[in-house]
Amino acid sequence: MTTDRLDILKTKRVGIAGAGGLGSNCAIALARIGIGELVIADFDTVEESNLNRQYYFTDQIGMKKVVALEENIRKVNPEVKVFVHDRLLDRDNLAGIFSGSDVIVEAFDLAESKEMIIETIQSQLPETPLVVGLGLAGWGNNNSIKSRQIGSLYICGDEKSETSASLPPLAPRVGVVANMQANQVVEIILGTLS
Repeated sequence: MTTDRLDILKTKRVGIAGAGGLGSNCAIALARIGIGELVIADFDTVEESNLNRQYYFTDQIGMKKVVALEENIRKVNPEVKVFVHDRLLDRDNLAGIFSGSDVIVEAFDLAESKEMIIETIQSQLPETPLVVGLGLAGWGNNNSIKSRQIGSLYICGDEKSETSASLPPLAPRVGVVANMQANQVVEIILGTLS
């Protein structure tokens, strides 16, 4: 990547709704490439069960995810400006928190929450691209993971693998989709220029 493109990334703001498996890994990927600002919102705390797929460490168990993730981002790239919101996202606060973002990344666990953010962003911030993760549970079947665009909505994942007791979210597929989301953000910001 050329220096002028890196300079473009330094001027951009990306919102991340959720700081779990998708959100924490996507945020770290974007920090590594030098995105200028990250706005991260989540209300949860780091639990031991999160460590198998989320970008946290054992000494962060019990910390608020947004605080722990900000700490980890600063270790990776202290130049990234990080704005954290320790709160549950809903239809009433989403637009206010993520207003001004060049791209928003959806990183929720629940289907209802995914539906809520898609509907809210498309109605309240219709010009802002939204990158969602859909279908990342289990393992293997690499060729099923893809991305596609529907207007200002970008979907990353296989769009069918839902988390269950027999199909848990595991680090490899979660990481692939999270990094695919980060890559999609970069493509949106920089275009498809090579």
